[in-house]
Amino acid sequence: MRLIEGGTFLMGSEAFYPEEAPVRRVRVDSFWIDETPVTNFQFAAFIEATGYVTVAEVAPDPKDYPGMIPGMDRAGSLVFQKTSGPVDMADASNWWRFTFGACWKHPLGPGSDLAGLEDHPVVHVAYPDAEAYATWAGKCLPTEAEFEFAARGGLDGQDYAWGSELAPDGRMMANYWQGLFPFANQCLDGWERTSPVRSFPPNGHGVYDMIGNTWEWTSDWWTAKPMPPKAKRSCCPIDNPRGGRLRESFDPDHPGVRIGRKVIKGGSHLCAANYCQRYRPAARHPEMVDTATSHIGFRCVVRG
Repeated sequence: MRLIEGGTFLMGSEAFYPEEAPVRRVRVDSFWIDETPVTNFQFAAFIEATGYVTVAEVAPDPKDYPGMIPGMDRAGSLVFQKTSGPVDMADASNWWRFTFGACWKHPLGPGSDLAGLEDHPVVHVAYPDAEAYATWAGKCLPTEAEFEFAARGGLDGQDYAWGSELAPDGRMMANYWQGLFPFANQCLDGWERTSPVRSFPPNGHGVYDMIGNTWEWTSDWWTAKPMPPKAKRSCCPIDNPRGGRLRESFDPDHPGVRIGRKVIKGGSHLCAANYCQRYRPAARHPEMVDTATSHIGFRCVVRG
């Protein structure tokens, strides 16, 4: 783990997506953070020691999902499938497939395994899975503010974790999608899907893969308005901010679904210039806690 000395920084951005605004001064206490995302090798050790079964390995109960399509009550997870050409970018089902049998040890579905992927970030972990690992390891999941502070690597006010340019002098600084998503990945970074941890330079704090590769869970409930109302009237930094409340995190587009959403940070190998420019410290996105996918992982922190 790496020690992140506490301090004040400018959190958020006003240059990309509205949910990242406003830019606000935030202070966080010192904490330790995992140098890399949790890998398949590390997660396998947790499974062996505890016998834990992940969310993706358990068939969903139709009682918990009113309106479930018949036949979908089988264990599985969402796997990205590259399309053959341009598609409607407003419909994510064009590239996501709920794959029966996909889970952390079968990342592409039945017949796939972790051979050669031992040092890649573990994926297909829902929020409860990440929380269970953190508890077993004697750690916690980071807050959104802790993650962003660590991801910035000491570069305050910059768009990217390494400066103001996405690819300085053409150099790939993280694993993200180069080309037109979701059908034409130029793989200038060398990877079609996840990459081994430490494949790209660490940031200024000596921490790896906080941008790109996989999204990472934080412990904060999603709120579309990340700045507390009282903070707008104060000139002082916001101290160790936390997210919203569970009931405020529900997706307003699906009022019948009462599943909380947590903030995920860092972007992934699927972020692209033409679709999701979230390969940045300020970027944030909501994810339901019961959701597992082939592009979400996590890392842990220790406070105090």
